[in-house]
Amino acid sequence: MPKINIADFNHLLETEMPWALEAGLSLDRLGAGEAVMRLPFDEGMLRPGGTVSGPTMMMLADANMYAVVLSAIGIVKLAVTTSFNINFLHRPRPAALIAEGRALKIGRRLAVIEVSIHSEGHDKPVAHATGTYSIPP
Repeated sequence: MPKINIADFNHLLETEMPWALEAGLSLDRLGAGEAVMRLPFDEGMLRPGGTVSGPTMMMLADANMYAVVLSAIGIVKLAVTTSFNINFLHRPRPAALIAEGRALKIGRRLAVIEVSIHSEGHDKPVAHATGTYSIPP
């Protein structure tokens, strides 16, 4: 059972992270230590050459990691990213991006998460990210 629900996370987005709502980010599913987020396609996401930019995918992955961490520990606003790694695997289609994240380990002070990102309608992941979050005492 997750420590927060979708409404709790959406309220946090509205009050603390309005940039995420402006981008259209939405939390589709939340479980204990897992989350699925969607970022609708927008022309502003494209970089030269017509592919979705890396910073767009990084933002989605990090936001998804935050949802995963909060699903396991509850609303802790100062849980922050301490490390982040991303591998870009395939060229993303100009479509919505779906991020599926899960906790690999939730400890007392650190949480380790992985996220796979897919372009809507594309079977293979376009990116894979891992990150560590610091959990305050």
